[in-house]
Amino acid sequence: MSNPLLSMKGLPPFSDIKPEHVEPAVDALLAECRSKVAAILSENETYTWDNLIRPIEDIDEKLSRSWSPVSHMNSVVNSDELRDAYNACLPKLSEYGTEMGQNAELFAAYQQVRASDDFEKLDAAQKKIIENSLRDFELSGIGLNDTDKQRYKTLMQELSKLTSKFEENVLDATHGWEKYIDDEAMLAGLPETAVALARQNAKNAGKSGWLFTLEFPSYFPVMTYADNRELREEMYTAYATRASDQGPCAGKWDNAELIQDILQRRHEAAQLLGFNNYAERSLAKKMATNTDQVIKFLSDLAEKSIDMAREEYKQLQDYAREEHGIEKLETWDNGYYSEKLREHQYAISQEELKPYFPESRVLEGMFAVIKKLYGMQVVELNDIDTWHKDVRFFEIRDAQDNPRGQFYLDLYARNKKRGGAWMDECIVRTRHGDEIQLPVAYLTCNFTPPVGNDPALFTHDEVITMFHEFGHGLQHMLTKIDYMGVSGINGVEWDAVELPSQFMENWCWQKQALNMFACHYKTDEALPDEMFDRMNAAKNFQSGMQMVRQLEFSLFDFRMHMEFDPSTPTDIQALLSDIRSQVSVIIPPSFNRFANGFTHIFSGGYAAGYYSYKWAEVLSSDAFSAFEENGIFDTKTGMRFLESVLEQGGSHDAMDLFVQFRGREPNIDALLKHSGIAA
Repeated sequence: MSNPLLSMKGLPPFSDIKPEHVEPAVDALLAECRSKVAAILSENETYTWDNLIRPIEDIDEKLSRSWSPVSHMNSVVNSDELRDAYNACLPKLSEYGTEMGQNAELFAAYQQVRASDDFEKLDAAQKKIIENSLRDFELSGIGLNDTDKQRYKTLMQELSKLTSKFEENVLDATHGWEKYIDDEAMLAGLPETAVALARQNAKNAGKSGWLFTLEFPSYFPVMTYADNRELREEMYTAYATRASDQGPCAGKWDNAELIQDILQRRHEAAQLLGFNNYAERSLAKKMATNTDQVIKFLSDLAEKSIDMAREEYKQLQDYAREEHGIEKLETWDNGYYSEKLREHQYAISQEELKPYFPESRVLEGMFAVIKKLYGMQVVELNDIDTWHKDVRFFEIRDAQDNPRGQFYLDLYARNKKRGGAWMDECIVRTRHGDEIQLPVAYLTCNFTPPVGNDPALFTHDEVITMFHEFGHGLQHMLTKIDYMGVSGINGVEWDAVELPSQFMENWCWQKQALNMFACHYKTDEALPDEMFDRMNAAKNFQSGMQMVRQLEFSLFDFRMHMEFDPSTPTDIQALLSDIRSQVSVIIPPSFNRFANGFTHIFSGGYAAGYYSYKWAEVLSSDAFSAFEENGIFDTKTGMRFLESVLEQGGSHDAMDLFVQFRGREPNIDALLKHSGIAA
């Protein structure tokens, strides 16, 4: 029986892919890759784009394309068997990647192409791939002696295992706790949608009553609306201690030792390459030029935001005390009383807005926005093989009805699915002869599923998340670059990769855009003007507190990697306390183990790069200000953003592309204005 991962043509055959296929396919593909690279190097003496770099790109693309569905399924339909197969392959893939990066003959071949007269005849994207590749050889340890090369390779293999284990622990800890309730009085304050979901959860588990979990659609309503303070405390404690030595599952999936092991290996690898620390190593592929620049950027934002954040928190404390008799505001009270204060000040709540954001209308509206901006239309395709019955599949077509990209959409939270929201690559745009390979994306969220006979209803925050991930998807799918290395999001500096996603969020706050899709799911009534006015008035509610919270995470991540001392284990809680004393207004209880669940930096791509969210927000706010100046659906401005940013991928430096669009370098003022921190 053939292996579907080796015989793949077109879209992945998800229903045919089994855990037992994974390791044999990876072994065969890696053997094929090594054989082809050896043949390329042995068959040529003078190297060119066509006989070296293009074939290498093809090799990389084939391996990436086969591994993509495996990696994705491990995140969205996790099982013990798939997890074992996935983990068995990680060190093999890591070893191959480092082996290629340390291949002296291959490095010399790339250098030869760079030094040749033909280099100047290549287009900008081709040149960028070569320059990036030479940089990546250096970052893989090409300049090390044999002993250090081997040590570096070992470190990369160990890191691939450790970071995967970190994420598994968070997933298991999230799904390893639940709260069963049979006393309806404990549900006081919860909206009917949250109660119905809990009832549905219990029914699915073969129980009566109500079942709550740490998945976001279940956890968030409790923290925001539940009148029962003890219930909020219990759920907060379980969530804030996931994968740690604290809380109800103390020690069961503890990530504390993994954090130290990951930090130690990152630091050692960075020092092998000649960097002082991993934060310096991280910046080798980012817009920011040095660690001082990043720290100054974050500190300046904190300085501009902290007074406003303190005033907002004092207002919350005063409100809770004066209106509700709460003398000491605990962390599990913040969301609850913040929502009551929001309603008190603006007479608006997320729950009140949900009926106006049914899934089908939100999707239609999001697609209508990009049609107005870029002339693109989105159509759903049926009978596409997927990994779960809830997954849908769409195609983006240009004004001439030419396909530009496709994407899978997996919206709902469920068991064995990683939390959060993300976009990832399924297939990357590239050229095979005269044929363009269409890019395909995975768009994944964890929203509340349909309950009973009602459609899925989204909070406005979830609408923003949907637009955010679609923005990432647009950069992947609308690229016009035909070389994998800089196509779509590939080759884009990491601190600029959030630009298209954060940029898309802006339309969720525009009445002109909301008028196209915000309609009550029962009456089809448009979102009333007065409700929009209340929602818009509340847009920057506690934005100072939200800003310093993100800065806390960013400074923690960056300083932890920058200040790591291999002779002493990092005191995570002490570092967090130091940062919180400078930039935070809310100090969590001592049992909080935030870092143990911080997958962005310990198992994702944001290590010493979480600051990228704020860095890119400067870019996105300034980019959107061009639309504020010219009209939010101004066609010329939209096409300029499409052509300058979305279509260019990583073929040019992100700053050059921003300047091409905006006519100047970014200015922080737009971010402060949009956040309500400056006039």
